[in-house]
Amino acid sequence: MEGVVSALIVLSAVVFALEMTAVTPLSASTSSQHIENQQGATARGVLASAAETGALERAVLSWNDESEQFHHAPDAGHFTTGAPPNRFGEMLERSFDRQGIAYNVYLRYQGADGRIRTREYVDQGAPSDHAVRATWALSLMADDEIRDGNGDPTGTTVSDESTYFAPRQSSAGVYNVINVEVVVWRI
Repeated sequence: MEGVVSALIVLSAVVFALEMTAVTPLSASTSSQHIENQQGATARGVLASAAETGALERAVLSWNDESEQFHHAPDAGHFTTGAPPNRFGEMLERSFDRQGIAYNVYLRYQGADGRIRTREYVDQGAPSDHAVRATWALSLMADDEIRDGNGDPTGTTVSDESTYFAPRQSSAGVYNVINVEVVVWRI
């Protein structure tokens, strides 16, 4: 009899514990981990493809020297309501916006004082706890040309542009290395 009562108490405790545990759509699970892995792979693929086609470099060099921000960026200095109007932005939109996935894009570079600085390129809000990140190191050369609002070369090299956000870090051919980071999460 004591064994039966003990078994009922243990069984009741297990049932009570299971009832108290909530499983929500945002709970960690194998399927949500799979989705995060898929989003990370997509972000890495977008960066690799944008780098290979030159779209990433053109986006980073699309600098407006008068407003001292990226071409077509709103007053905030970065894109907040959607993808930038360039080939890299089209790749982001096709891969994430249409899927209901939010993303931020950060540009990290070495400042004049040697510290790592961050400039926002796209800001769609605060990432969730399940956000994934992908980065790509983009080496800008001293003779790379600044691009206009259409993505065409302006004739001014990045090393001759005094208002460019990233300073020159070397007297050699490399101007600076921009680490482009894409952070993605489900909305």
